[in-house]
Amino acid sequence: MRTTYFLILICGISLMAGCKRGLLDTYPKDKLSSATFWANREDAVNAVNAIYRFLPGTGELNWDMLSDIATTNSNAATTSNIEKGTTHANMDFFQDLWNTGYKAIRASNYFLENIDQVQERDASLTDELRDRLKGEARFLRAYFYVRLVMLFGDVPLVTRTLNIEEAAVLERTPAAQVWDFVDEELTAIADMLPPSYTGNDIGRVTEGAAMALQARAMLYAGRWQRAADAAKAVIDLNRYHIYPEFSKLFTYGAENNTEVIFDRQYAKDIASTEFFYSFGPRGMNGDVGLCPTRTLADAFETINGLSIHDDPAFNPENPYANRDPRLRYTLFIPAFSDAVPGDVLFNNRAYDPRPGSGTADEVEVDYRRTKTGYGMKKYINVEDLNDPRNSGTNFILIRYADVLLAYVEAKTELNQLDNTVFTALNEVRQRQDVNLPPVLAPKTQPQMREIVRHERMVELALEGLRFFDIRRWKTAEDLMQGPIPGMTYIRQGQTEVDTLVYTGVVRFFDEERDYLFPIPQQEVLLNDNFDQNPNF
Repeated sequence: MRTTYFLILICGISLMAGCKRGLLDTYPKDKLSSATFWANREDAVNAVNAIYRFLPGTGELNWDMLSDIATTNSNAATTSNIEKGTTHANMDFFQDLWNTGYKAIRASNYFLENIDQVQERDASLTDELRDRLKGEARFLRAYFYVRLVMLFGDVPLVTRTLNIEEAAVLERTPAAQVWDFVDEELTAIADMLPPSYTGNDIGRVTEGAAMALQARAMLYAGRWQRAADAAKAVIDLNRYHIYPEFSKLFTYGAENNTEVIFDRQYAKDIASTEFFYSFGPRGMNGDVGLCPTRTLADAFETINGLSIHDDPAFNPENPYANRDPRLRYTLFIPAFSDAVPGDVLFNNRAYDPRPGSGTADEVEVDYRRTKTGYGMKKYINVEDLNDPRNSGTNFILIRYADVLLAYVEAKTELNQLDNTVFTALNEVRQRQDVNLPPVLAPKTQPQMREIVRHERMVELALEGLRFFDIRRWKTAEDLMQGPIPGMTYIRQGQTEVDTLVYTGVVRFFDEERDYLFPIPQQEVLLNDNFDQNPNF
């Protein structure tokens, strides 16, 4: 799949390029002649490959910066404005999200309307391959409908290509109908997709990916039984397994392991990103685009399986000792005091962001430093140290731990707390290099709700999912308020504990408005049938 992204440059760009901004990115049909393009098997493969380019990747971290577990290092960034509640329907951020979603949907619809004519011209496009490619396109279309309905609520459900006149009179489809469509599509296509791929096809949509996306979609929709059934179907495949080493799960060496269900494929020098430069600590010449919060750091339990507030063995003067190992696999840990140093960076520099430390990571010096004292470690790999703008680690979009936790949450909401729930939960908590104490029955529904929500927070941190969780749980109104908490520390030569608070962004979340983004104002102006979301 790494090499197929470049086939887009050959013919996919001309097929999928946007034309008029807004109006669901309808395309002029005279841009591509079906007589010259849909001629052979290669055209069909290239066309579906072009849809993959719309998939999110490392930019998914923006969602965590709109949650309680992270922020950006710039109080002028778009994400900061959203955190502060200073949003409006004319922001390019919302229009871009809308456009990307509907460009992908339009491309999928166009592909599905035209692929059959290829088979009439080229017998090498077998029924099996044709159906597989259709399944991929329908999966990608469903993927973007999940994203759109979560962000905007009721959105137009479009399953065919439209001209500008048709798009201008569309109405918003109730979210429940969009969820129905997604559920039906993902059920229908699972059998059209293979269990796995080899060679350059690795990274394409599989049967398991369709089932896992269905579990996530139904979880987001609050359809607990459908979510539980879909997640259990993935579990019963016995095809995916928890990777034993969380510490290596997001490294080059673990790419395409059996925990990965669907990812965005990258490759150094070919399809690379600037991930290390964008998100690495300043002490390794990174630009610190994301700053984890103390809310996240404090959430990791002690090795006894207790919160730091409940475990009498927790030592506030050595706060990162004897903690859930995922804490140090997820974050670069700052120095707490002269006696309790922080992590050692890949270039052997000490990670000491304390005020007055004089290091490249010292807080409150300039905008390119962490604002909270913590640094992102997940996906930051030593192989990228000397070429930080040329990162090639795949970005995981769906993994097996997510499916297991979806199963636990859905069964919890159904109050069906049988042994399968605890088995799934403990499979995540007890991977080889984490090995936390198991959660044991009996538990009440409220207790299990708190446990699984906590587990999603720490297991899936900095993977772009927290934003969607706290919004569907309706907890953002409590979590996204006020200044942002940073590290606790003792200054050099001092003895008293101080606490860093980042006041450059003071969060504000309006429960009557902010659980949905506004419909982009241009869409409302172009289509009289579009009403705006409440209070925008």
